[in-house]
Amino acid sequence: MPATTRPAGGLAALTAGLTLMTGLTLTACDTTTTATPDATATVTATASPEATAPPCRTAALTWTLSLLDGDGAGAGQGDGRSGARLTAVNRGSGACLFAGYPGLAIHHGKADGIEGAGSGRPAALALPGRAAVTVDLRYTRRGTPGAGTWCVRQHEASVTAPHDTEGTVVPVTDAHGKPAVLDACGETIAMAPPRRAGAGT
Repeated sequence: MPATTRPAGGLAALTAGLTLMTGLTLTACDTTTTATPDATATVTATASPEATAPPCRTAALTWTLSLLDGDGAGAGQGDGRSGARLTAVNRGSGACLFAGYPGLAIHHGKADGIEGAGSGRPAALALPGRAAVTVDLRYTRRGTPGAGTWCVRQHEASVTAPHDTEGTVVPVTDAHGKPAVLDACGETIAMAPPRRAGAGT
């Protein structure tokens, strides 16, 4: 029988090819990765109501400006100054953000006027529906020693929610809700930082 002659390297090449293919197959199987929870987890920040509530608007709030006693003169503070309180109630059902001091201006005609002024940057307050925010006011009343001659006597004031441009006029009342007059002297009315309060405060 004639001898069959095969290339000497044929079997070796075939074996090497199979080994290479097997290696590639095993490698392909071994490199299949399963993502760990840490690698695929998506961090979702839960925003607080304070961060997501829209700004409070002047027209969406019910405003009152009350003197702190019943005789229309303002409550004494022990330093010759009188007091009043500005209150804003959120009329809506959703929360809004009251971020900063409200605008406050009391004018007598076009010439004389006094504006509210606060110090620092107060914390933003989230007001749920029907919740209220109050700002205590202190001013020098006409007739107080050292009051000066720059005075405004008025039964209403112009107020604006923080960062809003549309204002509204609010009547001045006494502590019992009756019409009153705010008689203030000086360049400014001092405003305390806004604070949360119950509705109707």
